[in-house]
Amino acid sequence: MRKWAWITSVLFLLTACGGTLKTGQIYIPLTLDDHLRLAFEAAERGNLEEAVREYKVVLKMDPKHLKAHLNLGIVYGRQGEFKKEFSEYKKALSIEPNLAEAYYNMGVSYSERGDLKEAIPQYQKALKINPNYIEARTNLGNIYFRQNKLDEAFAEYQKTVEINPMYAHGYYNLGNVYRQKGKVEEAITSFQRALEINPRYAEAHYILAVIYYERKNFPLAIQHCDQAGKLGIVVDPKFLELLKPYRSGSPQKEVPQKGFPGVLFP
Repeated sequence: MRKWAWITSVLFLLTACGGTLKTGQIYIPLTLDDHLRLAFEAAERGNLEEAVREYKVVLKMDPKHLKAHLNLGIVYGRQGEFKKEFSEYKKALSIEPNLAEAYYNMGVSYSERGDLKEAIPQYQKALKINPNYIEARTNLGNIYFRQNKLDEAFAEYQKTVEINPMYAHGYYNLGNVYRQKGKVEEAITSFQRALEINPRYAEAHYILAVIYYERKNFPLAIQHCDQAGKLGIVVDPKFLELLKPYRSGSPQKEVPQKGFPGVLFP
């Protein structure tokens, strides 16, 4: 989950001029919500300096505005200003100590900088406040997966689908753990479940293509590979070459079961 997703509403764009809106000859002062919206839109455009200015205006109007503190922290993080980023999260926590999103954002920041050791307790704090925080569980599971702590990763991913049985990404993640453990049948079932929920899940199609190739089920490997490509996956050219002999009209031949492309797990 992107940290920006905490803001869920986007209003219509209005033209700002010197802190006012111009309507004919009438100048209307911008409200706090106007500045908040302008800050968000500036950040979405990549204009981080403007976003910082607008969020500061919001906080001048309301120093305890939680969204402004959180999102200003995110903008600072995108600018590489990590001390300022964490300062905003801590200000938010001083206002609302049980703000799970602040701990989550700190976890994301540590994760993005590769500091997994520091990221883990932040996600755990977020989950202590909100045990149903799916994004925090997913990210914590991803860290455990990267550390090859497969049982811990599985436990977090399993909880995500218990919280939301229609969470396709949770089944995809479970499939990755099963595959890593050598439980191929369970992995296939999990990836298929992800596709039942979201038939356009490109990564699930791609990894199933690899699995079916490994099992010499070439028609299904081709089917899922082609679908992954249509959905935007850049398929490894070497994998396409391995499948080429098994496409309609091509002579059938045995190929070595090695050299197939690896799949990067998000």
